[in-house]
Amino acid sequence: MSPDTSYIHNADPSAIDNLYQQYQSDKESVDFGWRKFFEGFDLGSEKYASGGAVSEDAVNEIKVLNLIHGYRQRGHLFSQTNPIRQRRNYTPKLDIETFGLSNEHLAKTFNAGIELGMGPAKLSDIIAKLQKTYCNSIGCEFSYIRDPKRRQWLQDRFEQTENTPQLSVNEKRHFLEKINQATVFENFLHKKYIGQKRFSLEGLEALIPALDAVIQYGAELNVEEFVIGMAHRGRLNVLANIFNKTYSQIFSEFEGKVFQGGDFDDFEGDVKYHLGYSTDVTTATNKKVHLRLADNPSHLEAVNPVVKGLVRAKLDNKYNNDVDKICPILIHGDAAIAGQGIMYEIVQMSGLDAYYVGGTMHIVTNNQIGFTTNYLDARTSTYCTDVAKVTLCPVLHVNADDIEAVVHAVKLAMAYRNEFNSDIFIDLLGYRKYGHNEGDEPRFTQPDLYKLIDKHPNPREVYKDLLMSRGEIDAAIATEMEAKFKDLLQEKLEEAKGTFTPPPSVVPNTWEGYQHANKKTIQEKADTAVD
Repeated sequence: MSPDTSYIHNADPSAIDNLYQQYQSDKESVDFGWRKFFEGFDLGSEKYASGGAVSEDAVNEIKVLNLIHGYRQRGHLFSQTNPIRQRRNYTPKLDIETFGLSNEHLAKTFNAGIELGMGPAKLSDIIAKLQKTYCNSIGCEFSYIRDPKRRQWLQDRFEQTENTPQLSVNEKRHFLEKINQATVFENFLHKKYIGQKRFSLEGLEALIPALDAVIQYGAELNVEEFVIGMAHRGRLNVLANIFNKTYSQIFSEFEGKVFQGGDFDDFEGDVKYHLGYSTDVTTATNKKVHLRLADNPSHLEAVNPVVKGLVRAKLDNKYNNDVDKICPILIHGDAAIAGQGIMYEIVQMSGLDAYYVGGTMHIVTNNQIGFTTNYLDARTSTYCTDVAKVTLCPVLHVNADDIEAVVHAVKLAMAYRNEFNSDIFIDLLGYRKYGHNEGDEPRFTQPDLYKLIDKHPNPREVYKDLLMSRGEIDAAIATEMEAKFKDLLQEKLEEAKGTFTPPPSVVPNTWEGYQHANKKTIQEKADTAVD
């Protein structure tokens, strides 16, 4: 009985042919698994030419290598990244039958385990490692990257850690505190300023520990400055809990107080969820990092080239073109990144000499809806981040309810950006607790989705319960953390309702000494003639 070779038909023949040509010119340029595959192929071809037969064991080894490659290439389609609903069904699946294997092979030992750094291993153990690495809370898209060094770098880090974060208890409590700040801040605003627009972060509060981790870890890699661009959703939370803009000042803006001063008194202000900010923060290891959040109008992605321009100007004028010293972070909505042409433009131009900034960290706050439109009616591509494939950038899809997975993914992304000075995308998959703004009723247009959201616990509760189940915190710590932060917010609210004046900025003004425009100078006619 001849061995089942149907697994061959599940791979792309042209891709295998290209790899084989690459292997023939340089054996070391392809992954270990494919090297062994082609060695077996060449051996089989020789035996076939001489009338010999390929052993069933050799064929099964190739089947297991093909299974490993299948997980690396398509595991993201079967990962547990959606916190509120089932994912779409994709075929072919990653079942062992797809690769010509059966249950009787599960207890057998295969040398293909060497490919995963396991040594010879049982098929059941190989599958368990692949499932843990590629099909849990982090889905990895990277197999289309043509540069073998980049692909191998990512693959090694995925498989060596099994995409499982290793955080100390102190780090876990720190990130619980960050998710607590994000959650309580939004709840507080919702109760105190009923009906006021704030474009809350609820459902994607994981953005706060994500940004905190990027800044903390980036500082360890000697990044001195981050320039951030984002639209309105979640901006107030980022200003408060990442940039340390005082809660009193944010509450004062809700109270209708506008603070400007100087020549700017001639101009009207902007709504609070469009405003930018600059600050210096000190990390846990006592490193000073400058943060800049660019102002942004309502056009969701308009700020992208502005941020990259700011970074490029600072590279030219401040950092002597050392791209490791400054890093841009662009935060996108899922509908906007897929739907707005400006995204393709900035991605396509990212590697050009005139626009190069050493790689951008892209974070998508994916709430699975655009205004009122379901994602299935909003785009053709599988993922909202498929624009990343234009420049062969890796994408990490992460379940936003899994705070530790989020931290793990952004740290890996920061390391990748530092290693290759290239863009990388983090797709934070969550949901939107309320309508497009807090005055909208989302159940009119998405009743089924919001039935699921109404029953779903917020990310803080999910993480708190996880830590308690492991015995890493007790209920009293979580309760005290929440109560203490609520008291602080209430104190700052009372301060804002009084005669509050925001403290002067201690950050040096880049434009010190330059003349600021006012109405009078703008209206004066200037002689622009050239002799």
